[in-house]
Amino acid sequence: MKTIVAGYDGTREAEHALTRVAELARTFDAKVIVVSVSNPQPDAAPGAFGLTPYYYATSETERQLDEAVLEQHRDHVKAFFAGSQLPVEFAGVVGDPAAEIVEAAAAHDADLIVVGTREPGFLERLLGGSVSQGVARLARCDVLIVHPPEESGG
Repeated sequence: MKTIVAGYDGTREAEHALTRVAELARTFDAKVIVVSVSNPQPDAAPGAFGLTPYYYATSETERQLDEAVLEQHRDHVKAFFAGSQLPVEFAGVVGDPAAEIVEAAAAHDADLIVVGTREPGFLERLLGGSVSQGVARLARCDVLIVHPPEESGG
């Protein structure tokens, strides 16, 4: 295993996935590509059945917010892997998260994609999609879906 792509969105679940990526990369002496995807906001015009936008409007303000979030993610990933001696690259992109993560994996000839997951909400289940499910469906390499550790309750 030479290259691992990790999806990162700043959530606790993504942090847990990064921990697993670091373990795997050390074990296999692999390069890490961390992909953070800013999902553009849909324009007011709905797409098919009023559920999916068919085009996006990206204002200057939205682009600045996207860039700010991606910069925060880049800084956090850099701090997370600081001192690890692992080769790590960060890619901040705008688009559909699952598709962009899979595209980055293909572009880097990745052996593995690692993404975190959480319990989907009602709307996600209804619309049939989480990023981790989308990545697993679209990927042409192996995918590891990292589940969060169980919370220890009272």
